[in-house]
Amino acid sequence: MSTADLADVLVRADLVHDRATLAAAIERVGAQIDAELAGAPAVFLTVMQGALPFAGQLATAMRAPLVFDYVHATRYRGATSGGALMWIKQPSISLAGRTVLLVDDILDEGHTLKAIRDFCVEQGAARVLLAVLCEKRHGRGAGLRADFVGVEVPDRYVFGYGMDYHEQGRNLAAIYAVDA
Repeated sequence: MSTADLADVLVRADLVHDRATLAAAIERVGAQIDAELAGAPAVFLTVMQGALPFAGQLATAMRAPLVFDYVHATRYRGATSGGALMWIKQPSISLAGRTVLLVDDILDEGHTLKAIRDFCVEQGAARVLLAVLCEKRHGRGAGLRADFVGVEVPDRYVFGYGMDYHEQGRNLAAIYAVDA
């Protein structure tokens, strides 16, 4: 997909959440996580690549002591539907006995996040909390629920603010939806 193609998609896309709405949601989620952690340290584990914009802003909205690492696992690899999970990078620090805050852009069907959460538990994490910028509520998938949710999005293909449309648009400052 070229930049011109992204422009074409934006013409037919619907704005779901603007920058101001997302900024307010991130501040709220940061405060909720701080309240849950009550000053205890946590491993802030960002799911690359989509969670990068959300994670950066969420971290600065929090006051809890954090140790940063990331994971990179994907089922999409540029496609609009998921396949088998592929691990690209696992955490480089020990999760044993620690609280892990797993941060991702979206909880849709939850297969990728469930696999990453299960990996954290297998590595001995004392507790795994899941924070997502967006959540689709549709009744399909792995039955995973996030502990902290910024905004809900429609059951359509969403992109922007970390989420891509054929590897484009992650840097858009809002969330858009199109019919896939």
